[in-house]
Amino acid sequence: MSGSSDKDSQPIIIKKIKKQAHGHHGGSWKIAYADFVTAMMAFFLLMWLLASLNTAQKQGISDYFKQPLRISLISGESTGTRTVNVKGGGEDARKIDGQVTKNNSIVVEKKEISEVTKPASKDEEMKQLNELKANIMMSVAQDPGLSELKDRMLMDVTSEGLRVQLIDNKKRPMFSLGSDKMDPDMELLLAKISQLMQKMPNNKITIQGHTDANPYFNPDDMEQSNWELSTQRANAARRALIKAGMSEDKIVRVTGYASTVLLDKTNPLNPNNRRISIILMKKDATDRLLEND
Repeated sequence: MSGSSDKDSQPIIIKKIKKQAHGHHGGSWKIAYADFVTAMMAFFLLMWLLASLNTAQKQGISDYFKQPLRISLISGESTGTRTVNVKGGGEDARKIDGQVTKNNSIVVEKKEISEVTKPASKDEEMKQLNELKANIMMSVAQDPGLSELKDRMLMDVTSEGLRVQLIDNKKRPMFSLGSDKMDPDMELLLAKISQLMQKMPNNKITIQGHTDANPYFNPDDMEQSNWELSTQRANAARRALIKAGMSEDKIVRVTGYASTVLLDKTNPLNPNNRRISIILMKKDATDRLLEND
């Protein structure tokens, strides 16, 4: 009996589980939403930037992703300004600063040309050459790494074709003194020209090298003269064009003229007489050249 009463007097414990409403989730959703909005802003900004690029700039971006190493070395719209310069020229061979030259402002209408694969009539060919002239000038002016070089480039359409002349600078020459070693900036400019001229595959190219009237002097090579030097520099320009992607068979002649064809006839010693001329030839001019050969 005593065991039974002890059992009956034992307290009964009842556990009740109280359900509470879920608390506030915090601000994690705001962070996710902010990330989404930021990504959308970046996307639309990217679309706006791409839409504002011209054809040459888009081609530069495309070329970079196809061959990033080559474009980083020689070309592309993303190429920044260069600080490596070839020393020599002028009264002091140690000067490397650029020279401000007097030149009329050039205003060109924005024109783009597509690759021409069919032979054109004379009128169409002339129109294409003038469009290419405007496109080269504008493309160089808009490239941050080349814009300072536009005043050292003369272009005209002659009876032979589109002539692009790269003139020397008193304090910042295209080549090392008495050498065919080219300034890296000029290689970039030639790469741009190569890219645009390649769009007219039916037109051949000739390259001419010119020096001023200063006699060539190198005690280590007494047989060298301005004739050899002008030819070697023209050939260096040919190598730079091909390195940038131009077809080798597009170039039909490389010639050195020494100081026989001066740009400034009143001053044979003018550094502007040192230049490289690249001529994108008309079809009839190419035919005459090949017939004579």
